[in-house]
Amino acid sequence: MNHVQATSRCECQAILTAVLDDARHVLHGVATHAGAREGAPAHTIGADRPNFDIGWLCPFCGRNVMRTFSAGGLRAVTEGPERTEPAEPAPLPKPA
Repeated sequence: MNHVQATSRCECQAILTAVLDDARHVLHGVATHAGAREGAPAHTIGADRPNFDIGWLCPFCGRNVMRTFSAGGLRAVTEGPERTEPAEPAPLPKPA
C-alpha cells in the first residue's frame, strides 16, 4: 500500500504532519514543537478531489488547523515493519 505525507505549520509554529492512505484518508497525525512530539488528531475533507483539505487539532496550542493540499504535491512515505512513520520536514532556510 502506498502512503503519502502532508506537512504544514500551525500558528504556534508546531510542525503538523499527516500520513494518508491511497484514498487520501488520514492514517495518523503527529505534531512536533521544540523537540516534543505528540499525536495530533487529523482528518481529510473532500479527499476525492484534486485539491482537498486536512484538519488537525494541534496538541500544543489547541487550535483547529485547516490547510488545503494538492494531491499531486504530496510526498511519498516509505513503509516500516510495523507502521509508516512521517518523515522529518525539510529545514527552513536561514535568513540572509
